[in-house]
Amino acid sequence: MSPSDTNGIAPAQPRPDNVTPSDARTVHTVCRICLAGCGLNVTVAENRVLKISADKQNPHSWSDFCAKGRTAGRLVEHPRRILNPMKRVAGGYQEATWEEAISDIATRLTAIIDADGPDALASYWGNPAGNSSSNVMFMNGFLDSIGTHNRYYVGSVDQNAMHVVATAMYGSMLMTPISDVDNSDYFILVGANPAVSAWNWVENVPGGWKRALARQRLGAKIVVVDPVRTESADKADVHIAVRPGQDWALLLAMVKVVFDEGLEHEQDCRDLATGVPALRALVGDADLDDLAARCDVPRERIEQIAREFALARGAMVITRTGVSLHLAGTVAEWLGHVLNVITGRMDRPGGRRFEPGYVDALKLWDTMAKPMTHRSRLQGREMTAGHHGLDELPDEITTPGPGKIRAMVINGGNPVVSGADGTRLDAALQTLDLLVVIDLVQRESHRHAHWLLPAAHWLERNDLHAVSSGLQDQPFVQYGHRAVDPPPGVREEWEIFADLSIAMRKPLFGVKGVNGFIRATRALARVTRRRELAFHPQWINRLLVATGRKVKWRDILAHPHGLVFGEREFGHFKDALKTEDKKVHAAPPEFVDRARELLAEPHPQAPAGYPFQLGNQRHRHSMNSMLNDLEGLHPSGKRNTALLHPQDAAALGIDEGDLVRVYSPVGEIELPATISDRPRRGVVIVDHGWGSGVFDPRGGSEPQYFGVNRNLVVDGSQVDPLSQTPALSSSYVAVQRVAPAAATVDDPVESQQRSRRRPATT
Repeated sequence: MSPSDTNGIAPAQPRPDNVTPSDARTVHTVCRICLAGCGLNVTVAENRVLKISADKQNPHSWSDFCAKGRTAGRLVEHPRRILNPMKRVAGGYQEATWEEAISDIATRLTAIIDADGPDALASYWGNPAGNSSSNVMFMNGFLDSIGTHNRYYVGSVDQNAMHVVATAMYGSMLMTPISDVDNSDYFILVGANPAVSAWNWVENVPGGWKRALARQRLGAKIVVVDPVRTESADKADVHIAVRPGQDWALLLAMVKVVFDEGLEHEQDCRDLATGVPALRALVGDADLDDLAARCDVPRERIEQIAREFALARGAMVITRTGVSLHLAGTVAEWLGHVLNVITGRMDRPGGRRFEPGYVDALKLWDTMAKPMTHRSRLQGREMTAGHHGLDELPDEITTPGPGKIRAMVINGGNPVVSGADGTRLDAALQTLDLLVVIDLVQRESHRHAHWLLPAAHWLERNDLHAVSSGLQDQPFVQYGHRAVDPPPGVREEWEIFADLSIAMRKPLFGVKGVNGFIRATRALARVTRRRELAFHPQWINRLLVATGRKVKWRDILAHPHGLVFGEREFGHFKDALKTEDKKVHAAPPEFVDRARELLAEPHPQAPAGYPFQLGNQRHRHSMNSMLNDLEGLHPSGKRNTALLHPQDAAALGIDEGDLVRVYSPVGEIELPATISDRPRRGVVIVDHGWGSGVFDPRGGSEPQYFGVNRNLVVDGSQVDPLSQTPALSSSYVAVQRVAPAAATVDDPVESQQRSRRRPATT
C-alpha cells in the first residue's frame, strides 16, 4: 500500500480483467496471528494472495516465521467462508444485506435490553479479535454504550493468571517484564516451550530461543520445568519433570532456599519491593521436604537450582501458559515473579526489564478498558481482567431470574472448544433469544447463531497495534498494510460495532457526540467522493503516535519493513509501575492466603478410577482452535492423538495407533494413541484446540471436523479462585483401549460424534 496515503488506508483498486504473473506485486506487512508479529512479504495478483514468505529485510520480527503465517491466505479463500450477512431461517441460513442485518439485530437487542436491562446482553471475544488494533477497542465501545457487565473472553481459559499477578504486583494488567535474553546466564523456563512457541506470550522476543541457545554456547544454563520432555527440554541443561499442577510447590521451595540461605538481593528487597517480611513468614512456615514431595522433585535438585539461579550474574524465571492451566496457576505465576524480584533480576542485564514502546500502552489500555467492578449474578464472583470466568456463562444463560443473559455476541471466538466442558455451553447457547457471531467461518460455537456477520481477515485490513508497543523486546514499530481487498459483502469489526451503536441510538464508548461525528464524516465522504474523509480507526492510531512523541507517522509509513527507533534500555521499570507507592508489591495478601491454603491441602492424589492427569503440548503450526480446521496446515495429519508413556500404555494393553477412550466424570473422547517417553508417567497428553466443526451455511454440506475436543473431559466448575481459570492441564482422567490400530476410524465426523457421549459409569 502506498505510504503517501494520508491516513494509511489505500483506496480500493479496480480489479483488472486480465492479470498475468508479471502483474504480481509484493506487499510488505506484518502477521497478526499472534504477538510475534513476524514481518511478511505477501505476493498478490488479481486481488488474490499467491504466496506469503518471511520478510528478511524486517529488522526485528521475521525470524519466528512459521506455517501459520505462510498459509494465512488459505483462510482468506476458505471454501466455506461467510461472504455476506446470513440470517437463520427454517432449514438453514439465507444471505441478507448489511442494512437488514444491522436493523434486525438492533431492533431485537433494543427490545431485550428494554425488557431485562443491559446485562441481558453478553459478549465473548477470542484471539483473532485481540490481535486487531480496532476490534476489541470498538467492541468495548459498543458494550460501554449498552452498559452491560456480562463480558467474557479467551483470557479466562489460559491467560488470566498473568494479568491478575501483574495487576497486584505492578499495578497494571499489561505491566509485562521483557526478557533480556542476550545477557542472561541462567534461564528457568516454567511451563514454556519456546523451541516451538517462540519467546512469545504477552511479551515478544523475536528469535528468543535461538538467542538463548547462543547464550548457552557461551556458558549459560537452561533449566526447563515441564511434565513433558519438550523440544526445549531436549536442548536444556536440566529438565525437571514436575508433577502437573504443582509448579507452585517447586517455585515456593526455591523462594524458601533463597531466603533460608541468605541469597536474596538485599537492596531490591528493601527499596524496590514491599511485602518481603510476609514472604519470609510464608516460607518460614513451609517445609522443604513437604514441597519437594508435592512437586515430585528431589529436594537436593531444588536446592541446587535455587542456589545456582540466585548466584548467577544475570538470570531470569519465565512462566508461560503451562503454569496458568491449573487450579494453583496464579500462585505459581506470582512465585515466578517473586524469584526475579528477590534475587535482583528486575531492570538489570540478563533479567527482566520494561520496554516503554512508542505509546504509553499501560495508560492506553486503562483508557480503552474502563475499570469495572461487578459481581456475577449467580456465583457472586468479581470480574478478572475486566471479564467474568467462562465457566460461569452456561448457568448465566439458562438460570431464570433478573439479569439472565438472553442475547450474546461472539466476536472471533470459539468458546465451546476453547473452554472446559463445552457440552454445557453448547446447550446453553441454543436457548438464547439472539446469538450474533462475527467471524470468517461458522465454527462449533456458532451452530445456533441467529446471525452470522462476515469479518475481514487481517490480510484485508490495515493495523497498527499500539497496545503491544511495550511488549516488544526493543523499540520497534511496523504498520500492518492490507494486502488484498475484502470481498464486497465483508466489513471490518469496528464498523459493525459502530453501526450497531448508531442504529440502537446508544452513544459509542458511552460518550455523547461520537455517533454524530462518525455519521457526519461518512456523509462528507459521500458528498466529496473522498473515502479518506470518513472516520476510520487509523485516525486514532495517528493521534496515539503523535501523543507518544517517540516516532513520527510519516516515518512509520516510510519504513514498510518496520522501524527500530531506539536502543534497548534499562531504567524504565520503576517509573512505569502503576502501584500507588511506585513499588513492587511482592506479597499481595490474597496470594499469600491462597498459598497457605495450598500448603494445608493434602498431597495430590488421583481420585479412584481416574489415575491419569490430562496434559497439553504446543505445536509450531497450531494455534488453539482458530487454525486447526485449515486443510494441509498440519503435515502430521488432521487430528490430535493421546500421547502415553510406554509403561503406562503397556499396563493398559495399548499399542501405537490403537483407538483409546479418554474419559472423566463430565465427558469422554475417543482418538488414536501415540506411544512416547516424552510425558512423565501418569500423564496423558491430548492437544488443545481440535474438534471444532466447520459448517457450511451457504451450501448446507455436512460439517467438517478435525480431531476431537479434549476439553470435553475437563470439569469447568473447578477453577483457580484467583484467576477463574480451569484445570485444562491437570484434570484427572482415565484411559481405556477401545480397538486395535487397524480398526481405528479415520472419519473425523464419526470421531467427533463419539466424543460427545457421556462416559459409562465406572
